[in-house]
Amino acid sequence: MKLWEKNVSVNDMVESFTVGKDRELDYYLAESDVLGSLAHIAMLNQIKLIADDELPVLQKELRSIYHDIKSGNFAIEDGIEDVHSQVEFLLTNRLGDVGKKIHSGRSRNDQVLVDLKIYARKQIEELAGNVKALFTSLQELSEKYRDVLLPGYTHLQVAMPSSFGLWFGAYAESLADDLQTLLAAWKITNRNPLGSAAGYGSSFPLKRQLTTDLLGFDTMNYNVVYAQMGRGKMEKTVGFALAGIASTLGRLAMDACLYSSQNFGFITLPDAFTTGSSIMPHKKNPDVFELVRARCNVIQSVPVTISSVMTNLPSGYFRDMQIIKEVFIPAFEDLNKCIEISVHTLKEIKINDSILEDDKYAYLFSVEEVNRMVLDGVPFREAYKKIGLDIEAGNYHPQKEVTHTHEGSIGNLCTREIASYFDGIFGQFNFEKVNNALDLLVKEQ
Repeated sequence: MKLWEKNVSVNDMVESFTVGKDRELDYYLAESDVLGSLAHIAMLNQIKLIADDELPVLQKELRSIYHDIKSGNFAIEDGIEDVHSQVEFLLTNRLGDVGKKIHSGRSRNDQVLVDLKIYARKQIEELAGNVKALFTSLQELSEKYRDVLLPGYTHLQVAMPSSFGLWFGAYAESLADDLQTLLAAWKITNRNPLGSAAGYGSSFPLKRQLTTDLLGFDTMNYNVVYAQMGRGKMEKTVGFALAGIASTLGRLAMDACLYSSQNFGFITLPDAFTTGSSIMPHKKNPDVFELVRARCNVIQSVPVTISSVMTNLPSGYFRDMQIIKEVFIPAFEDLNKCIEISVHTLKEIKINDSILEDDKYAYLFSVEEVNRMVLDGVPFREAYKKIGLDIEAGNYHPQKEVTHTHEGSIGNLCTREIASYFDGIFGQFNFEKVNNALDLLVKEQ
């Protein structure tokens, strides 16, 4: 069954090609579709397109379908094009003509728009929770190992003293900035497109503010043409936020791979988190972090892929946009898995607390020697030249002490300040408002 089909059936090959993975991906949108329909019929009742005695009957059946979806008892049947068609088909089968009324004043265009936004909000909430868990883990590790020094590098050359406190804390603060980007994506996502229909509104006196409130959106996409133009734009914006988190996590994974190698030996991964070689009995491969790195690299391509699909499309709806779901929907699951396994693994790593006892790291302290001379009154450039000549002549004997005290340095990690920054961003999502609104929609009256 197709909602648009009249007297001519579409060619089977054309149908298979145009439907593509839509039916498979629409399972992810099924809950969202029912929630959108519950809000829409409440609004249709307000404008007298659904009668007072019809509304509770439709609500009861939609809630039943919603619970079937939640329990895994929902399927898009053969011959039915998408989740929108399946829900309407079920209502019509169960309720007769009243089930055919739910599509008044909307199109599948604004229906999929609102489905994607409701779905994306839920996924952003889960992702933000996982980011918070990783942030907390990194903060705890930063404090636990705040006094353990390790080499800092520039150009992969030994540079200056760093610490595990700084290393873990740096990735925690990076996640805080990534959360800021996710918050911006959330705000763009949390606007209601329902009522824009096929992109040009409706002659029915729709109450768009009502569906906005019922679905817990902050506001609506006001202009109906722009609401339709938001297809792809929202996904791309969220994709950039996902890519930012993936960039931070992928870089951490690369560090973990590097630091756990024998040439560095800064950290040790537990045996249960590594794999072996089929030929070399000594191998302990950091496969977890290698796969995290690879998956995060793929996730960073998501906004680029979406941009490529959208490039040069004029205003209005085009079937091109269907392809975006194939890129957008799986990205959340992939990134969440990467974060979850990273949190799990980080809890078990062992830290080498005597790295700088190796003489090859002696030059790390050259800047400390220069600064000591400056504090004694020697001009910086002269102190720099003196230590440089001592190194060349083999007369350099460092004091392996570090006394950094300024904000964000080895001796002053600003852990609390970074946590306050992160928590301030996290609180602005206000997930509770959305969840309360949706709970009311599905609650039995």
